Amino acid sequence: MASTQPTGVTPARSEETKNITQAFEGLGTDDKLALLYYIYEKMGDSITPAAPTAADAEISPQLLRDFYNLSDDQQLAAMREIVNREDTQVSRAYGALSENNQLLVWYAWAQGMGDTVVDMPLDYKAQSEVNSILSQIENLDFEGQISLLRQVAGDMGYSPVDPVPSQEETGKTPSL
Repeated sequence: MASTQPTGVTPARSEETKNITQAFEGLGTDDKLALLYYIYEKMGDSITPAAPTAADAEISPQLLRDFYNLSDDQQLAAMREIVNREDTQVSRAYGALSENNQLLVWYAWAQGMGDTVVDMPLDYKAQSEVNSILSQIENLDFEGQISLLRQVAGDMGYSPVDPVPSQEETGKTPSL
């Protein structure tokens, strides 16, 4: 049976990034979307080189070209499907991407917000948890930020493929 749950934490991640990831997972759907937007707004200049240069912008036209032709309500619904790991066409397209390409999707959407991508609602008020998590992310070094964002982005979307358990989860080393 396919799993739609997060793939877990890798042993290479620090305790701090594990805690931030868990806090992110505890947020509601719209708060997760808002936090991603705030991350790219505040740290976009430092995140930008990490995602697009390591990603292929042509890999998912459904998410990077056709998405812009959807209505605001359809765009928001698609984002929510991805965050909620729903078994939908758009969430499967996202789930099939590499983590770098997933980061590219969020970067492109953040860059288009208010123009070609649905904007933040004017009446949205960030929960204190959103601001706290954003502050914690800002305090991470660059590698920690990218590692965290890759984990968060990689845990979204739907994939019918079960993730391979990590050494930390199984207690066994990989073998041939």
